[in-house]
Amino acid sequence: MAELKDPNRQHWNRQFKVLQDTWPKPDNFETCIEICMNVHAMVHAAEMSNTGLWSFEDELWERMSEPAFRKVHNDDQSIAWKLWHSTRIEDITMNILIAGELQILYSGNWLDKIGAAVHDTGNAMNEKEIEVFSNSIDMQALRDYRIAVGRKTRNIIKSLKAEDLKKRVEAERLKRIINEGAVVEEARWLIDYWGKKTFSGLLLMPATRHNLVHLNQSMRILVKEKSRARGKGVS
Repeated sequence: MAELKDPNRQHWNRQFKVLQDTWPKPDNFETCIEICMNVHAMVHAAEMSNTGLWSFEDELWERMSEPAFRKVHNDDQSIAWKLWHSTRIEDITMNILIAGELQILYSGNWLDKIGAAVHDTGNAMNEKEIEVFSNSIDMQALRDYRIAVGRKTRNIIKSLKAEDLKKRVEAERLKRIINEGAVVEEARWLIDYWGKKTFSGLLLMPATRHNLVHLNQSMRILVKEKSRARGKGVS
């Protein structure tokens, strides 16, 4: 949609393309890390990174009402689900697969804070389950969980060395995802997908690009809802 073709998205896409084309190359490692940190900052709230960069997520929250957040839309998903799903995947892939550490979900009692009855990525949830989930979770707590996950990701990125970028995920870490129930059996294809990626590949997708995909989808939902409201004469 035309409203989504703005300079901020164009800038993000150009920076991501540079990262995609040149990473990992030892002679420009520092530059790529800087670009990665910037595109990552832009798909989270500005509060998360405190970089002063424009934020796709802030744009979304500024336009969003609570009913729009919780409503299951035509794609059988809600904005609540999209934000949960993309955050869980970042948490899982960065902390288990790259860092080999505890998920943020369990390090800050986030399940109780959010009020979530599930702890997986949500890939196998049906429309009714998504509706129940979306109406039960705490909106602010989910925002705060995203901030916590994003900040940990940035610490992980900053700790990487050039030689780490070509590493592939250890089989034991992939098993951890199943053992911890972070991915359910019906979505096991995710394990195969992540298992084929290098660390740099995981930073490209899902840590940055995947977030943008769901933020853009969510923004399109809000734009369509606003357009419908105008058509009905609702201000």
